[in-house]
Amino acid sequence: MGKVEVVNGVETFNGEGFQLAMLDKVIAAARANSVWPLPFATSCCGIEYMATMGTNYDVARFGMERMSFSPRQADLLIVAGTISKKLAPILKQVYEQMAEPKWVLSVGACASSGGIFDTYSVLQGIDRVIPVDVYVPGCPPRPEQIIEGIMNVHRLVKHESLRRRYSDEYKHLLTKYNLNEDE
Repeated sequence: MGKVEVVNGVETFNGEGFQLAMLDKVIAAARANSVWPLPFATSCCGIEYMATMGTNYDVARFGMERMSFSPRQADLLIVAGTISKKLAPILKQVYEQMAEPKWVLSVGACASSGGIFDTYSVLQGIDRVIPVDVYVPGCPPRPEQIIEGIMNVHRLVKHESLRRRYSDEYKHLLTKYNLNEDE
């Protein structure tokens, strides 16, 4: 009659002339395999991130070969390197211009916690201005670590409920960061 198969992590029921699957699982698989990153790279972490685009590491295998330099066309904001306090409002504006759903990957010690620059001019972690989904440690992190962070973002995307962004917890998070979706 029919049989159950798993294709790209989505359980399907296949029969002659039809195929059934849960819609939210199909959407999650499509989202996870077509993430368009926006690199916001400074300093040495930016150079290490650029290495992930090369032939040795090739992020194209994750469906990420199209870099988006427009926030309105990006799903994943990759912040790599030192962010000064003067640059923080611009980073926040870029984040706000991204359409939902969106994710943030913080690459390196400087983006995650200010790194070795404990000074008045360096932002001590981008999570002070925008929410972060995945942190990649290191100073600078190796391309393998960045790819592991990308894979963690893909896991989040694949297993995130389609309704999570409308939950009270998510709205509270937006309020905490002073990000109002009505504006």
